[in-house]
Order: sequence, then structure tokens, then C-alpha cells
Amino acid sequence: MTIKVGIVGARGLSTLQGFRCIEDTEVVALCDLDGDYVKEAAAKHGIPRTYRVFEDMLESDIDAVVVSTPMQHHVPQTIAAIQAGKHVLSEVTAGVTMDELWWLKETAESSDKVYMMAENYCYIPQNQQILNMVKQGLFGDVYFGEGEYLHDVRSLAARFNREGTAAGSKPTWRSYWQLGKRGAFYPTHSLGPVMQWFQGDRIQSVSCFGTGWHTDKRFRQEDTSITMCQMESGKLIKLRIDCISKRPHNMSYYTLQGTKGSFEAPRGLGDTHKIWLESMGDPEDHAAWRPLSDYNDYLPERYKNVTEEQKASGHWGGDYFIVEDFVEAVKGNRKPAIDVYDACEWTAVALLSELSIMNGGRTIDMPNFKTSSSFKDQIIKL
Repeated sequence: MTIKVGIVGARGLSTLQGFRCIEDTEVVALCDLDGDYVKEAAAKHGIPRTYRVFEDMLESDIDAVVVSTPMQHHVPQTIAAIQAGKHVLSEVTAGVTMDELWWLKETAESSDKVYMMAENYCYIPQNQQILNMVKQGLFGDVYFGEGEYLHDVRSLAARFNREGTAAGSKPTWRSYWQLGKRGAFYPTHSLGPVMQWFQGDRIQSVSCFGTGWHTDKRFRQEDTSITMCQMESGKLIKLRIDCISKRPHNMSYYTLQGTKGSFEAPRGLGDTHKIWLESMGDPEDHAAWRPLSDYNDYLPERYKNVTEEQKASGHWGGDYFIVEDFVEAVKGNRKPAIDVYDACEWTAVALLSELSIMNGGRTIDMPNFKTSSSFKDQIIKL
């Protein structure tokens, strides 16, 4: 049986190559409000059906939906798709309000359809390699991690036409749902891989602090926000989100510290992924970095055997594997790699960080989405 997939939001074409690399899977529909563009894109990529109205696509014979619209549409469209009997792979973040996260959780729990969040930075090869090394105990007991997302998106807050030139003074959705928010509005790229390295631990509380407004005072988002996530175990994750500052991008910087080793991603200018492990045998006060590539034997087998066609799917080759995991979940061969509970908790960091930063960095408790039956069971304490 062929799994028929529809994509809503032309951004979701980033998953197209991944689906095309998997047998018995076909992207048959593309939906976007821009009627001319959706027809143009579908013709270019050989997608047979196009829609401007999402509900019309849901009435068709598709089995699964990739939700890749602006973030304020993710929950309404996901719920509509699940209620229409479709599996869902949703872009990040999962939602934009705490209420939405509870609606999403309750909808996913009441259905036998697959919900998976498409946090593709978890699938960067080096992040998967570190995860494998954590599982094998090479870092010992991991207790601190960092993630950073440094990406000046101010130009994306203005409306552009398809040729990339300014089409007017009206702002885009990013002006409201990204740069119009305070705190870590977009945490999942930075947080997701580190949460997987922490192996089943959960976030207990969130505190957030900002630098104030120095670069561009048009936006509510501060130049830099630092968010501290205290884990249930007492361990710590630090996030830096900076989408305002004038600087080169660095959207995939991570660190990990354990009792037996540490890891740092590149900072730029020729830097490389690097690692130190106690097992290297360095003198205690003369530890020296080694390239992570020296330990490529610890890459998961499927990354070692990836084809050029699969690697071409994007995001350092990770976009194929996230699609593969989604399809395997739809087939019933495995659980979703990033399930609704992960999606809600990781997204809630954004929402609780905004509460924290607006209350002077006050610590805000994280609800436990997995064990509680509803939002009424969990009170956010200020």
C-alpha cells in the first residue's frame, strides 16, 4: 500500500526528497494560499494535485500531512488533519500558546493517528553521533548542555514578493509570532538535540533573561535572550536565542559536559566539531581536544550507509532520516521519534520563557504533559 502525502505550506517541499527516497510513499498534493505559486511549484516537482484551501486537501484520499505553514497555524491545522483521519508531521514550533499545546496533546491522545514534530536539528549527523556516544556511556553522567540559535531574521519580518524584493510596508507573521515575542520564542532547534542527550530527563522549570533593546527597537524581541532549563534531575540546559544582533549566523552550536568527557560544535572560521574523553588518557591538567571525526565509527549505521540521493534531502542529510522515522511510525514499525509530549515540552520553553522574562527572570514551573490529564491539573506558578 502506498502512503499518500499532502504538504501544506510550500516550505514543506524540504521533505519532498526524503519521501521520494522511500518506497511505497508518494507526495500527491501541495497546498498553499498563493495559487499561482502552488501550481508553479507542483509542476516543477511533479506533484499531481494542488489546493488553496487546506480543508479541501483533507477531504482527499491522502494518508498523511506535512504541516509547514507559519507557526500560528500549526496546531489548528494539525488538529483538523488528525480529526480528518490523517497522520501529521508538523514543523516547529508545535504551537504558539499553552492552551494550544493542551489541545494538541488531548487530540493526539484521543486518536490512533501518528503525530510527530519535525525537529530536524536532532538529525544533524554529528548530533546523532553524540547521542550514540552518550547511549554507550562515553561521556559518563551528562549534566550540562548548551544550544544556540544565532540568526538575524529581521529582514524576514518585512513582506517580500516571490522575486525577493520588498512588496510593501506590511509586516509578515514573523513580526508578531517571532520578533514580536519576548524570550526564547524559537527554542526547539537549540533544545531538541540536547534533550535527547539527556536521555529521558524532563524540564522542571524555566528562567529567562534578556539584554534589552540595543540593535533594533522596532521589535519586542530583545537582542539576546538566555534561557536556563533546570531538569527534574537537577541538571542544567542553557539556551541562547539571538535573531536581532548584527553578526554572522550560527544556528547549530551545541556543547555537552559529562563526568567522563565533553563536546563542542564549531564556532566558525575553520573550527570543527571537537571532543575530549577521559578514555583518551590525557594527563588530568592537560586535556586536549580531538576532532569528532576521529570517532566516526560511532555514527549510527544508517548514517554510515546513507546514499547521495538521501543526503541531498537537506539540513546536512538529516531531512531524509526524519522523514524515514515518520514513515516508519505511520507503518506501525516504531513510535514517533519526537512525539507529542516532546513537542509540547520543548515548545512550552518558549511560552514559559516569555512569562519568566516579563517577570524579571522569575522561575516558572514546567507542566508535565505526559502524566497530567489536562491543563486544569497544572498551575503555572509565578
